[in-house]
Amino acid sequence: MPLTILSPEFADGDTIPIQYTCEGEDLSPPLKWEGVPEGTQSLVLIVDDPDAPDPEAPMMTWVHWVLYNLPPDAKGLSENIVSDSLPPGTEEGVNDWSRTGYGGPCPPVGRHRYFHKLYALDTVLKGMHKPNKPKVEAAMEGHIIAEAELVGTYKKSK
Repeated sequence: MPLTILSPEFADGDTIPIQYTCEGEDLSPPLKWEGVPEGTQSLVLIVDDPDAPDPEAPMMTWVHWVLYNLPPDAKGLSENIVSDSLPPGTEEGVNDWSRTGYGGPCPPVGRHRYFHKLYALDTVLKGMHKPNKPKVEAAMEGHIIAEAELVGTYKKSK
């Protein structure tokens, strides 16, 4: 079975419910995955938005969440998960608000896409302390044995 990631709260390509955004409670959504390949030593989850600031003229990819060294036997993350509740061994990277943890969709204009990317690695990432996404991606290079993606969309109502 291939590596897959999903949320019980929104289907791939669908709108992310408001409680997981800045217009709601800004909770992290529940995520589930399966099909972690044999030989996986750790998992990485990166949530980002390639449509910032405007989907009609994107200029950057905004990083919403970076988790690495999730244990390979983890099956997902519960809604509104916080640092103390992460699976044992999981480490947090820094998002584009210059902090760890989840930051929900809050697009300034238009409907944006939010990519929830899960990577299975043949190694555990060591020697990093609250790295940003580029540092995690550089450390993952050559170690990805499988990847999966869930895309949600969001447009502010106001």
